[in-house]
Amino acid sequence: MIPYTVLILLVAFERLVELVTARRNAAWSRRHAGTEYGRGHYPVMVVLHTALLAGCLGETWLGDRPFIPTLGWPMLALALGAQGLRWWCITTLGPRWNTRVIVVPDLPLVTAGPYRWLDHPNYVAVIVEGVALPLVHTNWLTATGFTLLNLPLLATRVRCENTALAGAAPAPTPASTP
Repeated sequence: MIPYTVLILLVAFERLVELVTARRNAAWSRRHAGTEYGRGHYPVMVVLHTALLAGCLGETWLGDRPFIPTLGWPMLALALGAQGLRWWCITTLGPRWNTRVIVVPDLPLVTAGPYRWLDHPNYVAVIVEGVALPLVHTNWLTATGFTLLNLPLLATRVRCENTALAGAAPAPTPASTP
């Protein structure tokens, strides 16, 4: 249980680093006339993601959940892979990445890194982590609860981002005719 608790505390520290990065990036976006969208769902997202980490610890300790190597090690690999994907997204977007939906007008969509293949790769990381991180220590209640609550939140978030990005995207350049 101790190593898993350390893992969850490390993920919590990583989340704090994300929030510092997001704050810095939000300031950059606002200096570049960025507009925030979806403020209403943001507090729900914060509570749900905090509950994921609390649930991992609570279910492990209060539910006396065991570490089952045949489940735990593959789930740890997936959770670490999700972290890698998340940071690939963060570094690819640079100052445009945020935990909030803030769009700077007239910037083209990013099509590098994981965005070359997926529109919302960070949310793939969130989904994988929401299942894998709890299951590292057989916390199936936390994995199920987070996933069921997160799916409608992600649907709202993706709609919000898509709408915001569509409204802020630069007009396409007309093709020249020969």
